[in-house]
Amino acid sequence: MKAVFPGSFDPPTLGHGNLIERAAGMFDELLVVAAENRQKKYFFSTEERVYMLEELARPFHNVKIFVWDSLIADFMKQYATRLLIRGARDSIDFAREFELSLMYKAIDPNIETIIIPADPKYFTIRSSSIKELASFHGDVSSMAPPFVVRALKARYGEE
Repeated sequence: MKAVFPGSFDPPTLGHGNLIERAAGMFDELLVVAAENRQKKYFFSTEERVYMLEELARPFHNVKIFVWDSLIADFMKQYATRLLIRGARDSIDFAREFELSLMYKAIDPNIETIIIPADPKYFTIRSSSIKELASFHGDVSSMAPPFVVRALKARYGEE
């Protein structure tokens, strides 16, 4: 059984890593998909985000990293998978993810969404908050993997 975990991962956080670890333990194969939305301006390039995701997924033999620039439903159809993994930190995230699951179901009735609650120690971690804190040279080492911390420091001229 395989599942898809999509996101922008800009940058990947320890919370993303926790979801990858947990989902990798539940499924035979986990396809992590970095979004490439032409209408969105990313902080890190696609190549940088893929590198970071590969580093994050390195301990898990059953995790593969992909880039996709279209509907995730199309990716799922192309890779013959029905299960979509989403994370939720709080009730606001859950409500948003629930609504998205209904949209995915309308696009393709075969898609099933599994919403995994965040581990409590990752409730407050958001990629946007990490970037903002790093821009002020704040310590983000408790929120992001070391390779992400290094990339942020380099981007903000700390190294």
